Amino acid sequence: MSFDGVLRVADAILFEGYALYPYRASAPKNHLRWQFGVLMPRAFFESCGSEAWWMESQCLVEADGGFAFDAKLRFLHVRRRSVEALRGGAFEPVESLDLDGRLHVSWDEAFVREIDAATIRAEALPLVVPFEIPATTETEILTTAGGACGGRVTRSREALRGAILLSQESAGERLTRLRVRVENLTPCAPAFLARADATGRALLSAHLLLAVRGGAFVSLLDPPAWASEAAAACASVRTYPVLAGDPGCRDTVLSAPIILYDHPQIAPESPGDLFDATEIDEILTLRTMLLTDEVKREVRATDERAAAILDRIDGLTPEQLGRLHGVIREASTPSDDSAPPGSLRIGSALVRPGARVRILRSLRRTDAQDMFLAGLTATVARIERDIDGRDCLAVTVDADPAAELLRWHGRYHYFYPDEVEALDPDAGARSEP
Repeated sequence: MSFDGVLRVADAILFEGYALYPYRASAPKNHLRWQFGVLMPRAFFESCGSEAWWMESQCLVEADGGFAFDAKLRFLHVRRRSVEALRGGAFEPVESLDLDGRLHVSWDEAFVREIDAATIRAEALPLVVPFEIPATTETEILTTAGGACGGRVTRSREALRGAILLSQESAGERLTRLRVRVENLTPCAPAFLARADATGRALLSAHLLLAVRGGAFVSLLDPPAWASEAAAACASVRTYPVLAGDPGCRDTVLSAPIILYDHPQIAPESPGDLFDATEIDEILTLRTMLLTDEVKREVRATDERAAAILDRIDGLTPEQLGRLHGVIREASTPSDDSAPPGSLRIGSALVRPGARVRILRSLRRTDAQDMFLAGLTATVARIERDIDGRDCLAVTVDADPAAELLRWHGRYHYFYPDEVEALDPDAGARSEP
C-alpha cells in the first residue's frame, strides 16, 4: 500500500526543528539540534541515562479474520560536513571558509532513511526486521579561482544498526493489539562521546507509518464505546499513534514523537515547510523576507533545504502571500437555527446581549477560576462561537467592580449555555452594554 497520502504530514514531523529561523549555522538556536524522536545507541543510553534507545507503538486492528500490514520506519541520518582551511601546509578545522567569494560552512546535514517491513501477515508474528547502514566518508578539495588548494570539505556518515520488532496479541473479539518496537543497536564507545558526537549514530525524528489490509485501525483518541477499554490498554512509549490520511479513513496510522490528533493535515494555505510547524507561516515568511543579503548568503551555504526555503519565499506571488494572512472555515458544529441572529436559546428563554444570567458550577472545569464565580449573576455582552463552532456567552460579572472597565476593553468571561441559567428572558430587547 502507498503512503503517499500521508507523507506531507510525516515530512513536517521529520524536519521539525531541522534548522530554525534565521536558518544559518552561526545562529545560537541552531547550535543544539535534533529535539524530537531521538533514539540514541543503546550503549550511549546505558552510559549516561539520557535520551532513550527504543520506542514502541501499540495500535488496535479490527478484523474478522487474518490481516496483513506494511510498516515503514522513517528517520534522519546525520552526515557531518566539516570544513578545513589550508594554513601553513596543514588542514585546520574552521566553522566557515570564504574562498574567492564562495562561502563554505561546517554543518550537520541529514539524509532521509526509510526501512520497510512490507506485506507482513499477522499470523507470521512475532517477527524481527534488522537493518544496517554502512559508514561513508567523502572528501572534496576546495580551490581558489587560480586553481590553488585553499581547503577541503569532509562529509562523513556513521554506521547505523537497529531492528524493528513486531508482535501481536488478542485484545478482545475482532480486536488485535499490534506492537511495533524500534531499537537502535548501533555500537559506540559512550565514554568518549558527547551528545553532539552521538547524534551521528542516532535515529533522529524517528516515526512509523503503518497500513493495514483486511482490517481497519481503531482510533485510540476517540474509540467506539465497545473498544474503549482495549484502546485505553494500549501503552505506546515515546510515540503517539493516530489515524492518518483523509478523514474517515482507517487503513493508515502515523505514529510520531509529537502529539497529534486523528487525520492531521497541513493547512492548504501553506506553500511549504519552514521546519517549524508550531510557528505562524505568515510571521515566519515575513521575517525571512527581511533577512539581509549577507545572512541569506550564509543560509545558502549552510544547508540546501534552507536555501530552498529562501527560493520559495522569494518566489511567492501576492496571492500566495495573501493566503497566509488567514482564512475562515465553516464551523463544524451547526448552530441553533431556532434562535434569531445575535441571540441564544437557553431552555425556553431567548437570551440576547443585555440579558442577565446566573453562573452555574461548571462540570468541565477547564478554568479553575470558574468555581469562584458559581452562583453569581452576570450580564451578557456578546453571543460568540468558539473554534469548534459551539455557541457561548461572553459575560461580565455583576458583582465585579471592574465590570464596566472590562466591557470597555472587551475582556469577558465565557460560558456555554449549559453553564448558566437565564434570569430575565425579556432582556432580549435591551441593547448591548
